[in-house]
Amino acid sequence: MPYVVTEACIKCKHTDCVDVCPTDAFREGPNFLAIDPDECIDCTLCVPECPVEAIYAEDDVPKAQSEFIALNAELSKAWPPIVEKKEAMPEAATWAAVKTKRAELDRGPAAA
Repeated sequence: MPYVVTEACIKCKHTDCVDVCPTDAFREGPNFLAIDPDECIDCTLCVPECPVEAIYAEDDVPKAQSEFIALNAELSKAWPPIVEKKEAMPEAATWAAVKTKRAELDRGPAAA
């Protein structure tokens, strides 16, 4: 069962999770991270590293966030791997408190 990045990551994009992933399963978009379900080995190492609690086992994704299961699979095919920790987005602390931010998801090309 792969792990899934959910809405809390949008516009925060902390990358502490990337440092602990043994398979480089994370993919980086402009303002969100996704997990490639084909690369994830269900090790759980990323879960406690996420300061905004955005990562869930697929079976534990809250019902209101279930669309993120397919979204991670889709976006992970379009975005490149991220294998090193980077700074969070500049306004991450502000956005971490925002609960509804799906409309802010940028599906564009990966961040440079």
